[in-house]
Amino acid sequence: MQDAKLLLVDDDPDVLLAARLLLKRHVNTIDIEKNPEKLPFLLNTNRYDAIVLDMNFQRDVSSGREGFAWLDRILDIDPTARVVLFTAYGDVEMAVRAIKAGAADFVLKPWQNDKFLETIRGAIRKPAGNGPTAEPNKQAGTETPTRTARPTNIIGSAMRPILDTVERVAPTDANVLILGENGTGKDLIARVIHEQSGRHAGPFVSVDVGALTESLFESELFGHVKGAFTDAREDRAGRFEEANGGTIFLDEIGNLTPGQQAKLLTVLQQRQVTRVGSNKARPVDVRLICATNANLTEGAGSSVRFRQDLLYRINTIELSLPPLRERPTDIGPLAEHFAKKYAKQYNRPTATISPALLTEMKQYRWPGNVRELQHAVERAVILGQGKALEPSDFVFRKDASAAMSPVNETLHLEDMERQLIQQTMHKYRGSITDVARELGLSRQALYRRLEKFGL
Repeated sequence: MQDAKLLLVDDDPDVLLAARLLLKRHVNTIDIEKNPEKLPFLLNTNRYDAIVLDMNFQRDVSSGREGFAWLDRILDIDPTARVVLFTAYGDVEMAVRAIKAGAADFVLKPWQNDKFLETIRGAIRKPAGNGPTAEPNKQAGTETPTRTARPTNIIGSAMRPILDTVERVAPTDANVLILGENGTGKDLIARVIHEQSGRHAGPFVSVDVGALTESLFESELFGHVKGAFTDAREDRAGRFEEANGGTIFLDEIGNLTPGQQAKLLTVLQQRQVTRVGSNKARPVDVRLICATNANLTEGAGSSVRFRQDLLYRINTIELSLPPLRERPTDIGPLAEHFAKKYAKQYNRPTATISPALLTEMKQYRWPGNVRELQHAVERAVILGQGKALEPSDFVFRKDASAAMSPVNETLHLEDMERQLIQQTMHKYRGSITDVARELGLSRQALYRRLEKFGL
């Protein structure tokens, strides 16, 4: 691990010094930081093999809430990041929560030097993308396809017309707009287009633009120069420049504010960006792919009206992914695929779907689409005890009308949280931005809860 690059984040300078002294004999580059607020900047300007993150900063001393919040933030910026959490106030339950939340490992303070070193080695050796949150390709198959072969890992006959269009569109540089509900695999299709294109050797840069605030939008997408604002300590390229020669994927584009839409339109028209704090325009050569679950023509499901001149720029080719309830013949093959995948991953014998369970699956509406099916099968594989998964191994969500009923006072806290999110999602027709605002959550926190509850 000599060539690795680590980031240590803790508000205790003595802890940082001790960890650095221990690790510097084994790792060439170690960055240290006391303020977790600087994590987004550090992650956008550096690539770390592992991140060691304290779980308690200024808000409290023992709950670990800040650590989980910053873990979410890190994984939103880089889903393949390998994060080791450490704290002086941990227990087995907290360690399990950490791993489920996407951490690579968990270490208690004061640490044992040999164990700490082995934990860091394990995090560095762990293949990128194996964590629970790094699932860009799980929704519709397994691995990212190669450019020379048709992506047979996208399962289901209903997807064949989509793949036919992708095969014709991918070799061109046409802008593509991918439409579909949450959980239908829009990000996977974007990656397939890139891998099948002439730009496959170039970068694929994915940005959740709906999560960017007005103040961060320009800096994140277009970059900034040193001194442009507080903490701008050096020049930094934006995501458009990072994608130069490759593909940039703008997810949740339907949630852009009018001001953000205008700035993006200018860049697309001129094919150049100007970093914040600079007057020098820089040309960019990118292939643009966008995705949304909103109706951009009518503004349905969102409080923001989308500019039609921008829409004409991004939807040269439009792909509409069908929800899972409209492709019942694909439910069986998808469920079998996920059952075999998780049986192998968790070393479980279960790997088949019983006829009775398949019948119930086809009758269920799957509001969370393929993502919900995937997590439902994963839970069933872990908890199932027979040779095949049966209806008793599954917990199907209630229908939308039941979800809108008053919250039962006897429910557990998690059940109440799930119902509240369901009600708000129904109220705002699935608009992530509006739901997050109504619930007082960040978009990242809402996404984590949607994934947690299989919504």
